[in-house]
Amino acid sequence: MAGALAEALSSKLDLALLRAFELRRGGERVRLPLSTQRLVALLALRNRPLHRLHVAGTLWLDASEERAASNLRTAVWRVRRLDRNLVETTPTHIGLGSQVNVDVHETLDQAQRLLDPQAECGSPDLVTDLSAELLPDWYDDWVLLEQERFRQLRMHALEALCERLTAAGRFGAAVEAGVAAVAAEPLRESAQRVLMSAYIAEGNACEAIRQYCAYRHTLGKDLGLEPSQLVRDLLNAIPEAALKHAGV
Repeated sequence: MAGALAEALSSKLDLALLRAFELRRGGERVRLPLSTQRLVALLALRNRPLHRLHVAGTLWLDASEERAASNLRTAVWRVRRLDRNLVETTPTHIGLGSQVNVDVHETLDQAQRLLDPQAECGSPDLVTDLSAELLPDWYDDWVLLEQERFRQLRMHALEALCERLTAAGRFGAAVEAGVAAVAAEPLRESAQRVLMSAYIAEGNACEAIRQYCAYRHTLGKDLGLEPSQLVRDLLNAIPEAALKHAGV
């Protein structure tokens, strides 16, 4: 039994796509050529078996169909030579191996749960993963689409986490989530609103005013705009004397 457990742990595959591409087997890093990294990343992000022609056409856009298919066969051969459990193939389809754990899958699942008002609030530790970029410095067209999908979901999830933690009175964690949302997208109004609301709910008017002023400055400098009425309405909860003292 102990030998079987040790063997299972040593063959465990963990794939990271947040912050950087990294594959580990039993805790040890496995180095993949760039062409095989792209194949593994595509299969992981689509998270379902894909037709071989679709994979080849996506990864080798500028190649002929014959050349793209040949490149795919070479990439699959290289991947399976490194670890036969990394991909699963049929004559027509190819998918990521069922034994591969992918960091972004768990993050996406938790983010989706945060958007369900009936689900539990979730751990504030999730902020760390939601603050991470998906495959930074990768610029393939299919990667850019996946990055945008992840960006939109993580922003909504961070905002939802901030709001729900604020409602639960967990202000420190709420502010952490709000700050992460604003740091990711400083011009995003909804992120600014949830962070200001968290400051106001914890009775920290000074921080709320400071956040409003910083947002107004950035918005004016970058876009020549003023904060919307929805943002300004949040200031109604702050004593007028404090607003006048801050010049708001």
